[in-house]
Amino acid sequence: MHGVRTKDKGGDLGVSDSHKVLQEVFGYSSFREGQEEVIHAALKQQDVLGIMPTGAGKSLCYQIPALLFDGITVVVSPLISLMKDQVAALNQLGVHAAFINSSLSEGQYRKAMANACRGQYKIIYVAPERLMTESFLSFTSCVEISMLAVDEAHCISQWGQDFRPSYIKIVDFIQTLPKRPVVAAYTATATKAVKEDIICILGLKNPYVAVTGYDRENLFFAVKKPQNKQQELLFYLQKNKNSSGIIYCNTRKNVEEVYDSLIERGYPAARYHAGLCDSERKQSQDDFIYDIRPIMVATNAFGMGIDKSNVRFVIHYNMPKDIESYYQEAGRAGRDGEPAECILLYSGQDVRINEFLIEKQLENDELDFEERKLIRERDSERLQKMTFYCFTNECLRDYILRYFGEYGNTFCGNCENCLTEFDDIDVTQEVSTLIRMVHASGERYGINAIIEAVHGSKTAKVHKFHLEQSPGFGSLNQVTLVRIRQILNDMLLKGYLYLTPGDYPILKMTDKGHNLIFGESDEKIILKLPKEIEKAHTKQKQKKTAAAKAKYPILFETLRKRRYEMAQKNHVPPYIIFSDKTLKEMSTYLPSTKEAMLQINGVGEKKYEKYGKEFMNLIQEYKASEELKELS
Repeated sequence: MHGVRTKDKGGDLGVSDSHKVLQEVFGYSSFREGQEEVIHAALKQQDVLGIMPTGAGKSLCYQIPALLFDGITVVVSPLISLMKDQVAALNQLGVHAAFINSSLSEGQYRKAMANACRGQYKIIYVAPERLMTESFLSFTSCVEISMLAVDEAHCISQWGQDFRPSYIKIVDFIQTLPKRPVVAAYTATATKAVKEDIICILGLKNPYVAVTGYDRENLFFAVKKPQNKQQELLFYLQKNKNSSGIIYCNTRKNVEEVYDSLIERGYPAARYHAGLCDSERKQSQDDFIYDIRPIMVATNAFGMGIDKSNVRFVIHYNMPKDIESYYQEAGRAGRDGEPAECILLYSGQDVRINEFLIEKQLENDELDFEERKLIRERDSERLQKMTFYCFTNECLRDYILRYFGEYGNTFCGNCENCLTEFDDIDVTQEVSTLIRMVHASGERYGINAIIEAVHGSKTAKVHKFHLEQSPGFGSLNQVTLVRIRQILNDMLLKGYLYLTPGDYPILKMTDKGHNLIFGESDEKIILKLPKEIEKAHTKQKQKKTAAAKAKYPILFETLRKRRYEMAQKNHVPPYIIFSDKTLKEMSTYLPSTKEAMLQINGVGEKKYEKYGKEFMNLIQEYKASEELKELS
């Protein structure tokens, strides 16, 4: 398929064209939130910035216009795995696409460029490092580039969580083109500052900006603080035996330890980190994608661009360094829209490791002293907010959404905090005591020193700072150290105190804290503490899970097995043939005609021609066998 360009009555590309491509090529009957508006803006030659969560269908936002434009669409991506996945998926749909990156041999590269010059491809994926090479510039100077799509656009911002200097080449590349194309940028996570950077640095002209919301309702969030992380992990895997998932660790050493533990117990696990050679990493990634080893243990070097739709869980064995990284990594679960779980296993050691990693990251000759200082402060603040996430008793989903500037319900019904019953405890007196100690000691000390002082602990730190002479010393000696720390963490979360950035964070009062002890505030401060770890809304969660199951599970397993066999034969990942969600619909509605099969989400004309009949035959066989059972 070289294009399916048609026109509305007015002569411009528009609504009917994009709907036709959506249905006939991709097999979907309707757009997801935000997709249609972004696509139509691009078709009207308007620049676009799409901030859409993982799994929201960003790729369709540039693939559909690419098939409707006369010229070629260049998609810039730093992710070899994403390029391979998307090109394989497009080729399965009959769309001609190619990728240009370091994984190609010299011969493969020359062949791809020759095919591109002949107009064989509608979409070309390219790594940012390749944009300004002589051969690529020669190619783009003699063909029409209708659109330049920038994936993972947050990488262009030095203040983003994943800045890549190679992305600056995109700006130079646009200036070399004979005619400026539509420029479309997409990312899953962007704070206000990063969003402004993307628009400014890429030079987007009067862009249509779509922020569709960060919420992923199908994802369940939980934070655990186990005494033994490995036991907690094994317990979870035992309960979720046949599921595919990712386990993130923050060091190579942790990856190896977790991986060895799983292999020793017979789990089909793969591993991925920068210490492995290219061939090992590629083999691990392929084993995971093709469901040969459906559990991946990895550092954050793995995952960007992995479009595996049936990941049922993402477990963070260690706390990441910021909310952006956490939400992006957690978002690799449940891309098919089915229920999935995002579990974070927290320990205090995680904070110290992240502080070390932040310092290592600053060992960059390209940064001057002031830039290093700014980045350290920014990263320390992000780490604090990530740590607060692990201690909040409020809705976890709401905490993440508020971080990205989205305000909604404070009860989501699908995170561990919302499903836990809490006791409300009045801690106004304890909070006042802690703020007074911070004030009396001149706002010069950190968390541990203040906690030990109000508890009356005669430690070396308390003696060194002469805190035993403070009027509030020992005033909370009847409260356990654990409870005092819980109260203080809650105060930081609620904004009565804050921690200064840097190597030695100091507790300071906020205006809110000052007003509490020096104003005329009669505010009561309530600390929520969990009762027995019991789910208050378990039925609600069970209902959500049950709704996602196929009506005929035996048929679903039969279709899954056949899909796996076909994937092996065609050398493609199983989910590229059909997603689990598509198979569940087939196993619920039992389509037995072409028209009925094309009504199933994810089944378009090309997919039907390639695979639909075979799956329909299996459905008919199943129906016949069930009817025989009823007659006998």
